[in-house]
Parts: sequence; C-alpha cells; structure tokens
Amino acid sequence: MSTPGPRIRPPEIVKREKALAVSPLKASSTLGATLAFLGMDRSLPMLHGSQGCTAFGKIFFIQHFREPMPMQTTALDQVSTIMGSDDAVVEGLATIAAKHAPALIGLPTTGLTETQGTDIERALAMFRTQHPEYDHIAVVPVSTPDYAGSLESGFNAALEAIIERLVPTANAAGTRPGRRQRQVNLLAGAHLTVGDIEHIKDLLERFRLRPLVLPDLSDSLDGHLADTDFSAVTIGGTRLDELRHAGDSVATLVIGSSLAGAADALARRTGVPDYRFAHLMGIEAMDGFITTLAEISAEPVPGRITRQRSQLQDAMLDAHFALGQARFAVAADADLLAAITQLLAGMGAETVAAVAPTNSPTLQQVAARAVKIGDLEDLEQAARANGAEVLITNSHGLHSAERLGIPLLRAGFPQFDLVGGCQRQWAGYSGTRATLFELANIVLGLGKGEIQAYRSTLKQWPAGERGSAAA
Repeated sequence: MSTPGPRIRPPEIVKREKALAVSPLKASSTLGATLAFLGMDRSLPMLHGSQGCTAFGKIFFIQHFREPMPMQTTALDQVSTIMGSDDAVVEGLATIAAKHAPALIGLPTTGLTETQGTDIERALAMFRTQHPEYDHIAVVPVSTPDYAGSLESGFNAALEAIIERLVPTANAAGTRPGRRQRQVNLLAGAHLTVGDIEHIKDLLERFRLRPLVLPDLSDSLDGHLADTDFSAVTIGGTRLDELRHAGDSVATLVIGSSLAGAADALARRTGVPDYRFAHLMGIEAMDGFITTLAEISAEPVPGRITRQRSQLQDAMLDAHFALGQARFAVAADADLLAAITQLLAGMGAETVAAVAPTNSPTLQQVAARAVKIGDLEDLEQAARANGAEVLITNSHGLHSAERLGIPLLRAGFPQFDLVGGCQRQWAGYSGTRATLFELANIVLGLGKGEIQAYRSTLKQWPAGERGSAAA
C-alpha cells in the first residue's frame, strides 16, 4: 500500500530537444546498479565493458564516498568487443571467484556491450557449465546500458535482480509473513544517503523493530575503519543468508517511488505486505512514516521522536521568514527532485527551474510548474531566465552557480568537492530541520530586502568617513 502524499498539481514535462548533453546531469544506470551491489556484504561488482567504463565510474564513487571501491571489469578490447564477449565474462568470473571468493558477484552491463549485443544470461550459463566448483558463489547479472535510464533506474534494476535470484519464494523456503514479528524489510532508494539510512534504522529500532535493509549502504560505505588493511570485496552490507528469511518479515517499507519494480518483485515472492513512501523529507511525509511504524510495531511513538517533530515545527516557523517567496533552481533524479521541491513548496518557496535527467512517473510529484528533461546547461538557462536565487544540484553544478552568481547547495550524486556529503542526513524530522536551517541561512546570506544604512549629508562626519557618507 502507498501512503498519500501532498496534493501536487502535476507539472508540465518538457522533453529533451538537444541532440547532445552539455554539462551532463545524469549518472548512468550502470553506476546505479553498481551502487546497489556495493550495499551487499562480501560483494564484488564486475562491470561488463571496457576498462575505461569501470575506471570512470570508480573515480566518481571514490570521490563521493572517500573510500576505496571494490570494482572489477571484464576489460574488453577491440577484438572481443566486435567478435563477442562471452569468453571475457566466463574468464572474469572464474578469476574473481578463485582469487577473492566473494559471496556475491554483481554483473551489470555497459553501453558498449549492450550495443555489441551481448547475452549476459548466456554468458553466465557458460560460466556455470564450465566452472561448477563455484556454484556456491551467487552471480547476479543485470542489463543496464548507460545510454538508457539513470542512476535510479539502474539501482532499481539491480535490486530487482537481487530479489528475483536470491530471495526464495514463500513456497520454496517455507517462509510465512509475520513469523518474525519484529523484523521489517526496508528497501532503501538510491536518493537516500548513508546518513539517511542510518537514521531510518535508528527510528525502526526505537519502535523495537529489526530492519533488514536491502541494500544496506550504511553498513558498507559508512566510512568506518576496517580491521584489515585491504579487502577486495565489500566489508559490511546486507548478508545473503538474511535474504532467505525476508519472507518471514511482518512488513516491507519501501522508500522511493523509483523502487516500484523491486517492491513488486519482493511482494510477489514473499507475500509480505508493503508500505510505500515517495520520500521522508518534510513533516507530512514523516508523519505518515511514523504512524505506519507505530501501527506495525503496536508501540507508542517514543518521546524522542515526538520532540524531534516539535523541533521541526519550530524550525519551520523560524525559517519561513527567509524561505517564503524565495526562488530556487533544482536538478536531480526524480525521487530527490520531488522530495526537495515539495519541501520548498511547503515553506512557501518557489521552484522556478526544475530539471531531471530522464523521464519518470515520479516527476508527476514534483512541485514545480514544469520539469525539463535535460542537463545542467538547461538548468542554468532556466535559472537565469526565471531569476533563481539559489541552485540545488550535485557538485557538477558549481560552475553554473558561479556563472549565475548565486549560491549552490550540493545534493545528490556525485559530491566530489565536499567532504562528508554522502554522510549528510536529509530524511526524518531532524534531517529536514537541518536542511531548512541551511537553506534559510543561504537565503539570508543573499542580503535581499535589506535597507542600507542612511548617512545624512548635513552631519559633520570625521574626515575618514566623508567619502562613504557622500557615496
């Protein structure tokens, strides 16, 4: 079931007109799938494509999370790209399995191999036939051409593939919804940061619920120091043995409209009832989430959460003087774009320019008059034409903000010029409160509407102040 969101008049969707992207906004679906695999314990994604495809994405992940990234590639050359790449997949899987013994190998495709016409399922079948000694290692292939979709769609595709291959059906596993009365499945969308997931897990635990997070980036990419100096696989994340008991959970919580496919797959295989939330930013969205937790757990709302809600209410009163009628330009994937624009609209601010990298049903929830399917050049042009005062997007928007002469609030992926951006908490009462404070301070820093000090020309000023008085 889905919780009702705020009443938003659907925006006009303005489709792309350019034949190319200038200052691209989109992160590829291949990277989205890789991100999902990085949230699984002892996982090692192997991108099926050229070495450069993996290296380029790996740089983004390292810069964003400030951590070494366990990623491999089939490293196709010119001959294998043209003549066929099945042997490269078999060889790569066998090498990784023998050398690193991961629990899971993620196998997302790239635009190169999809254009070549690879059959990733056939290649996996060849590997299983030739190397039965590695049958205990899970391999999850997923088709994610980087010329289609975005980070969110690739993340959902990988999560759906993980569920279809690793979560047993209720009949096969003998699971029964509600057998584990305190266990709750949590599907965490790509727009959630590590800090967001940690906070959501803490909220569930306050209701005496045990979260089974899929995927759990807060356990694998939270920036902790490991006992070992180096690991070729992920350290932390969702364990594969936990997935066998997903069908025993009392409920499934889905955060992010982009996860509809994965949520449908989990419900179909387990029969566990789910509750779907577009996002967890703003008091209305959080009220629905907390009410659901109270119903599932049959526990009263803890006093600490009630206090956080009252703190957010006070922050909304404090911030609305600055944010009322402020003009924002926002560019992000659909889930994050909808969350931010709805929060701004609730504070009386206006989103005068909204840009998304790809079209999605979630864009109907964006609180703006129109949403442009485009890039950061489109955002810059719309922001200039509509008089935007603040820019909200990822770190690639820095140069646009400088040319426009307005401040930038970094949100989304990647954030390569900011330490700790991946740890920032946006969700929850406390996360929304911190976001409102930062937005209000940014707008106050613009100095708009301030009355300059008046200096009378009739007053006898000291010699050093006459110039300023005359000015």
